[in-house]
Amino acid sequence: MTFIDKLNRAWAAQDSLLMVGLDPDPRRFPKELEGRPDAITEFCLRIVEATAPYVCGFKPQIAYFSALGAEDQLQDICRTIRERHPDLPIVLDAKRGDIGSTAEQYAREAFERYGADAVTVNPYMGRDSVQPYIDYGERGVIILCRTSNVGGADFQDMRLANGTPLYLHVADQVARVWNTSGQCALVVGATFPEEIAQVRRRVGDMPLLVPGIGVQGGDIRATVQAGRTPAGRGMMINSSRAILYASAQEGWEQAAAKTARATRSAIRAALQG
Repeated sequence: MTFIDKLNRAWAAQDSLLMVGLDPDPRRFPKELEGRPDAITEFCLRIVEATAPYVCGFKPQIAYFSALGAEDQLQDICRTIRERHPDLPIVLDAKRGDIGSTAEQYAREAFERYGADAVTVNPYMGRDSVQPYIDYGERGVIILCRTSNVGGADFQDMRLANGTPLYLHVADQVARVWNTSGQCALVVGATFPEEIAQVRRRVGDMPLLVPGIGVQGGDIRATVQAGRTPAGRGMMINSSRAILYASAQEGWEQAAAKTARATRSAIRAALQG
C-alpha cells in the first residue's frame, strides 16, 4: 500500500486529521519513568496507545532520539507501531537534505531501518538530493515549503524575478515536476494560515503536513479553513509537546489522551464551521 493510500484510509477510518509527534525529552517524563533504561520506549509507546484512537498517524522526530543515542529505541518504537497499529502512517521527521549519494543512505535509514511510511526532507539542494527518496516509489516524501518558525522567512519569503515567493516556487516544483511517484506532500506551518491557503491553491489535493498548533500557537480554525481540501481532508495537523506533556503526574497517559481527543474535536469543529 502506498503512503497516500494509507493516509487516505487513516483519515477516513479515524475521522481525524490530527498527527501526534513523538519528541521524547526525559527531563519532562513522569517520575515513574525516572532512571529506567527503557524510559524512552516506554514513554513513547504508552503515548501511542493512549492517543491512537484519535489520530491519523505518528511523527517521531529523529533528533530527539539521536541526541540521546536512542536510535535502537526508535527502531523498536516504529516496529511496534507497525505491529499494533498497521493502518496508521509513520512519518519520520528528519528534514534531510544532501547530495544524491548521501541521500541514498538517508533514504535507506528512513525506509529500511525505521520502516517509515514517509520522511521529511529539505529541498534546498535541488531535485537530485530528493530523488533517492522518490525512487522508493510507494513511500512518502514530505518536502519543507513554508515552515512554522519565525526564521523561515529569511529565505522562504524571498521573491524570485517574477515576484513569486520562494516557498510558492517550491510548492510549484514539487506539484508539477518532482511528484512523479504521486507520493509527495509539503510542510506548511500553522503559524501562517494565509500561506497555507496560497499553497493549497497551487497544489490541489496534495497532502500538507502542518506543524505549529499547540505550543507554537497556531490557530486550529484558521489552519483548517486555509488548508482543507473540498473533501474536508488533505492535512496532517501535528501536535507534539502539548499532547506529550499534558501532565507529568499520575494519570499522564489519560491527560495525553484527553488533550488529543480535544484537539481532534477542535479540528472537527473547524471543518464544520
